[in-house]
Amino acid sequence: MENEIEQAVLRVVRSMHENLSEQITIDDMARTAMFSKFHFSRVFQRVTGLSPGRFLSAVRLQEAKRLLASTTLTVTDISHRVGYSSVGTFSSRFTSSVGVSPSRYRQLESVTPQIFVEGRPVTSGTRSVTVRGAISSPLKDRPVFAGLFPDRILEGRPVSYTVLPEPGPYVLEDVPPGEWHLIAQSVAAGHEDAVNHAPGGDEALCIGRHGPITVRLDTETKLADVQLRPMRPLDPPVLLALRDLLFAGTARRTG
Repeated sequence: MENEIEQAVLRVVRSMHENLSEQITIDDMARTAMFSKFHFSRVFQRVTGLSPGRFLSAVRLQEAKRLLASTTLTVTDISHRVGYSSVGTFSSRFTSSVGVSPSRYRQLESVTPQIFVEGRPVTSGTRSVTVRGAISSPLKDRPVFAGLFPDRILEGRPVSYTVLPEPGPYVLEDVPPGEWHLIAQSVAAGHEDAVNHAPGGDEALCIGRHGPITVRLDTETKLADVQLRPMRPLDPPVLLALRDLLFAGTARRTG
């Protein structure tokens, strides 16, 4: 039964990728899955970790990243191709999720480390909370990004992050109170510039999650280990562009 549910959700995810320019409704998705709307929403959230609408939005923005990096289409044309009727709404959501505006992303093709540094919380005068543990990965000797996010998706600014030159122990400091998802990512050599990972999965991109992790100021340290695995088609798209950070990890290892 569980495999049947995953196959139904996978049909919906593939339909999202194939019909991004269309106005896809929750009713459309439920019909594709062949479930009632209420049941579909519940199982989609359980399988992917995100609501159907949130997942669709991430798929739209992932395709926008690919088009910005690989075509000369205008931002307006791209916004329409990925299903936005308002270029202003598209630009706002892209900037919030990726960290830079669509135009700036096209110039950089990645988010720079400074953007993440600016997004770290100011914790001066408060008790410091640390999250630490170990990250293992099938991609040996490859840089690993690890950050704490409010949801199970790599988007927006992490509340704390680190880049390891290779899998191993990590430490995230100055973590504010709240419930956070630890997400780690690594990319195989030669794939750092990849901006579109196929909906069928990608062995070159590995990802791992742990959480939610509840952080309180009366706790000094939280322990959380992460095992990375190849990206699956049911994993939420990676919206942050981490190429510069991963290159930085490579530079520290080889420099």
